[in-house]
Amino acid sequence: MIGRLGASALARNPSPSVYTAAILVVLAAQALIEHGMGRVTICTCGYVKLWEGEVMSSGNSQHLADWYSFSHIIHGFLFYLLFWIIGRRWPVGFRLLLAVLVESSWEVLENSSFIIERYRAQTISLDYYGDSIINSLSDTAMAIAGFWLARLLPVRATVALAVAMELGVGLMIRDNLILNVLMLIHPISAVHAWQAAGQVR
Repeated sequence: MIGRLGASALARNPSPSVYTAAILVVLAAQALIEHGMGRVTICTCGYVKLWEGEVMSSGNSQHLADWYSFSHIIHGFLFYLLFWIIGRRWPVGFRLLLAVLVESSWEVLENSSFIIERYRAQTISLDYYGDSIINSLSDTAMAIAGFWLARLLPVRATVALAVAMELGVGLMIRDNLILNVLMLIHPISAVHAWQAAGQVR
């Protein structure tokens, strides 16, 4: 989304306002691309909820936050670690911008027909038809929050928080970031059966 010359200039310019503007451009591009892909702006129910706690519902991935929001916070932790390893001398604003670019790119890919069908075929997300745009932007905002938490918190606290979120979400809905990635890339029938059994009411 940002050319080589633009990226080079951003890497040299520590102005927070420049990075903020660039991040807003990325978010706007994410929304516009997803709109062009046919994603709805908000839930087709016609309203926006702060929290949707029911995984097997038409409102999952349609409102501002849900159980999968915790996975995106962990994305932010991982992006902070990645860009600290490969570019710790880069301005933190530039590293955040790169993290937003990666997260936004994933959000666009995640809402492609290929990935949606993959989720529906290989995970417990049988009724998944893609995120609403507001949910997708919220997911990116969660990653931004995770990035800043990783910057502000001690390493041990960040790791403990990530483990707590993975375990907590796993216990609540039999799914989390690790299981989601596993089932998307290399589905395991026993895991799928265990997850599906947890959704039976």
